[in-house]
Amino acid sequence: MKIIVTSIFVQDQDKALEFYTETLGFVKKHDVPTGEFRWITLVSPGDQDSTELLLEPNVHPAAQEYQKKIFAEGIPATMFGVADIRKEYERLLENGVKFTIEPTKIGEVTIAVFDDTCGNLIQIVQN
Repeated sequence: MKIIVTSIFVQDQDKALEFYTETLGFVKKHDVPTGEFRWITLVSPGDQDSTELLLEPNVHPAAQEYQKKIFAEGIPATMFGVADIRKEYERLLENGVKFTIEPTKIGEVTIAVFDDTCGNLIQIVQN
């Protein structure tokens, strides 16, 4: 068994697509109309066969409540790995990204957490 798609709830698919591609640097793999919304998936640059990230509309009340509660509690919705967390932190700061946790060493890893502007906190980690 292999993870092929994972999703993250977003308040606005267009805003999320712009943030995740233009600011974070992910690459759009699919953008398919599905009625009122779209099936939008992203992949890591240079790895089109990697796990896809689905930008899932948070239209269901349970999704909205879940997203609001984990954000309020400071819980990241997902985690992305980076090779050089300091370099990535500085790059994202220059692009206007707001961090809630600066790069912090925790045991064997260094983490940082930022607001994706779409209702989520995202953690980046360097092993």
